[in-house]
Amino acid sequence: MFLRESKQKRVTGEIITHLQLAESVWNRETRRADTRIVYNFGRADDAQVVERLRALAKGILRRVSPEEILAERPEWKLVDAWPYGDLYAVEQLWGRIGMHELLPALTRDDTRRTLPVERASFAMVSNRCLAPCSKLYLYEQWLREDVRVDGGERLELHHLYRSMDFWEKHREDLEREVYFRVADLCSVDVELVFYDTTTLHCEIDQEDAGGAEDVTRHGSHLAGFKEYEALRQRSKSSKNKRSDVPQIVVGMAMTRDGLPVRSWVFRGDTVDVKTVEKVRADLRGWKLTRSVFVGDAGMVSEKNLRALSAGGGKYILCMPIKRGNAISEDVISRAGRFKKVADNLFVKQVVVGDGERRRRYVVCYNPDEASRQAKHREAILEELRAALPGLNAASEDMEGHTKHACELRASERYGKYLVQDERGKLALDPVRVKQAERLDGKFVVHSNDDTLNPEDLALGYKQLAIVERAWRLLKSGIQIRPMFHWAPHRICAHVSMTMMALLMERIAENTCGDTWRNIRDDLRQVKLAQLLTPNGELWQVTEPGPAASSRLKQLGIPSPPPVARVAPPPTHTRPLA
Repeated sequence: MFLRESKQKRVTGEIITHLQLAESVWNRETRRADTRIVYNFGRADDAQVVERLRALAKGILRRVSPEEILAERPEWKLVDAWPYGDLYAVEQLWGRIGMHELLPALTRDDTRRTLPVERASFAMVSNRCLAPCSKLYLYEQWLREDVRVDGGERLELHHLYRSMDFWEKHREDLEREVYFRVADLCSVDVELVFYDTTTLHCEIDQEDAGGAEDVTRHGSHLAGFKEYEALRQRSKSSKNKRSDVPQIVVGMAMTRDGLPVRSWVFRGDTVDVKTVEKVRADLRGWKLTRSVFVGDAGMVSEKNLRALSAGGGKYILCMPIKRGNAISEDVISRAGRFKKVADNLFVKQVVVGDGERRRRYVVCYNPDEASRQAKHREAILEELRAALPGLNAASEDMEGHTKHACELRASERYGKYLVQDERGKLALDPVRVKQAERLDGKFVVHSNDDTLNPEDLALGYKQLAIVERAWRLLKSGIQIRPMFHWAPHRICAHVSMTMMALLMERIAENTCGDTWRNIRDDLRQVKLAQLLTPNGELWQVTEPGPAASSRLKQLGIPSPPPVARVAPPPTHTRPLA
């Protein structure tokens, strides 16, 4: 017994299909099987007919389980299943910010029109969001075994690297267009733009030598690229404590919502103060000159203050407090009462100078941080009090200072509290200890925007912590480091693609009000299964559970279609990526 289709062609050319329940009956006279119609269901496009068929199928399955049917049909085979919900959500966000249209549009204007830039770029960005790895591992393992990226089976390794070259060539246009799209999509608040830098170490021993000539010699495929400096350099001011290997400096501007605006890559020996002028000039081209620039103490210099003030620009900067400078002598020591802003924040305004030389500072005090710093300093002093007698005795026996004494004096942790007398003995300096006590829990904020009150300045600067959180996410979650690329343009492309991954993660976090790790884990409950049938290959998506459905609803993403793809029978049995 089987379901039979009877087709009828009308005069208009329309083909009508009728569904019938039929059976094959052996005819002894003709000695052949005849087809006998048991029941006429009606037209196949009739909703009632479909409903009767569904009811009949349910009744049959109550008597015969699907497992028994599959056991009798060994040609039906479940090949494998992969996490799919997180990849599906990332692709939806990728399309929401317009990358499905932006990259193909740029490709049409480029000579390499056949290069699958959009698919290769999505593979690299989504990999940073889901399971960061090297480009080689991405090609050999991730795309082939771990996930199923639409179009990923057609990607080759050289497509990934050439797409990075394409990305870097059009990086400024891409970042600008994505920024304006995200600004409209998420109603981005750009009244404050936070800027900070970090260092990323590279897995090499030698620094890059030379300049732009080292880039142009790598081949004609780099035609049209701008000139690059030798980026990988050693520096004593490494922020991740890896001064033993070359590094690069990465700058990032963010909104108060934690959305990255733009990124920059500088030589590894570039100090923060030298990056501000270029950053401000680039932001001016994005209509962000009316935004208030927020930076930390490493950005402060007279030249930078003039550059940030040019054209009516406004800024909020944390001022460096050094022994003997104007901040420690004229601002911190100025008498006055603190005003309470929060339980852990008190502010006091100090004005230094008159007329054009007038500058307004806000001294901020955090009692919780002051208590923590006092306990930390006392622990250090106790260690020194215990160690100094033995060190001084050893120095007398050697008639000179020991290596350990030299290390203590050069240490950032201990050296600032020590003084050496004419005989070479080390001792605690009570003046330095007293100066450190005076600065416990305090920092100074300076701004040229007189419309902001002291409370706004303090709270505005404290929001710079969102950039620090972004650096932690980039380094530990997205794993922007260590850097294995050697060509400067690919280093820049790698940083830019990583920032794109951060942007999509932050959009998801702001929408759901949760961390990307939790969002990703909930979405991974949705699986993609590959099923081989006698009639072809079927890719089916499991039904989203409550947690995954909630995440998709929060993100405004529709549930994935139950059938992802139907294909003819494959010529091999190896699962497709």
